[in-house]
Amino acid sequence: IGTVKPFVNFNAKHDAEILHKAMKGLGTNEDTIIMLLTARSNDQRQQIKAAYKKAYGKDLVSALKSELGGLLESLIVALMTPPTLYDASQLHKALKGAGTDDDVLIEILASRTSEEIEDIIKVYKKEFSGKLEKDICGDTSGHYQKLLVILLQGSREEGVDEEKIEKDAKDLFAAGEGKFGTNEETFVTILGNRSAEHLREVFDAYKKLSGSDIEDSIEGETTGNLENLLVAIVKCARSVPGFLAEGLYNSMRRAGTDDDTLMRIMVSRSEVDMLDIRASFKKTYGVSLYSTIQIKTNALLYDSPDAHLSLCML
Repeated sequence: IGTVKPFVNFNAKHDAEILHKAMKGLGTNEDTIIMLLTARSNDQRQQIKAAYKKAYGKDLVSALKSELGGLLESLIVALMTPPTLYDASQLHKALKGAGTDDDVLIEILASRTSEEIEDIIKVYKKEFSGKLEKDICGDTSGHYQKLLVILLQGSREEGVDEEKIEKDAKDLFAAGEGKFGTNEETFVTILGNRSAEHLREVFDAYKKLSGSDIEDSIEGETTGNLENLLVAIVKCARSVPGFLAEGLYNSMRRAGTDDDTLMRIMVSRSEVDMLDIRASFKKTYGVSLYSTIQIKTNALLYDSPDAHLSLCML
């Protein structure tokens, strides 16, 4: 369940007027912009954008960008972006230029549903005139590339196949702990193609068979991006909110804050499962996500508008 829901007495024209007034004249009323946009769903923000253009003859996002700066600008622009386009643009950003931001590829492709991935591929092609699969293949290699491509197909099997549970667990054990060296192909095929429900049963059977969790075996048998992707798939099969709560925790764990990750998860999940992420965060780390964001962002930018915005989405 998300924390950001559609505003009940919604009037796009009225909201467009409020935003126009907040940006008119000297200075910008950032609090008004933040409070209004975080209290509207993404679909409603698109309607406000259309109403704003009709009333004032200019693009709302461009107007906001000219009035804001830094992290607050990035966050507001992200909030104004349709969800599928936001995911597609994050993937494009991760792939373009020198180097690849593998953490972004792993987070998005491991946690999105088959339908969401299908939509992302379409929007990516339309917006960036390229094929996501081709761009990923140009930036990655080996079994890591192969598993990403399998995830891009969005064709996970459905339900639980009782007859395959024991076999899958035994095959995974034989491919890793049960032999010298590792047969990565088996891990890629099973974790890339089975449903989350089926995989949870396989993980239980695996623990009975080997005495250890599948994550521990993966970490002991593989390395680098392949290891990170396999572990992410396991964690998402167990709980997507749990996986993303860990991502938020890691983004704020060190002295500085990984603002990109914090922003990406907050924006992309605010209408999907932020309540579940909050619950998982509290259960795992013993503190609330709200207070953690407040402490971490205020420590760096006292009473900062972007901290305020992140908290509004909780």
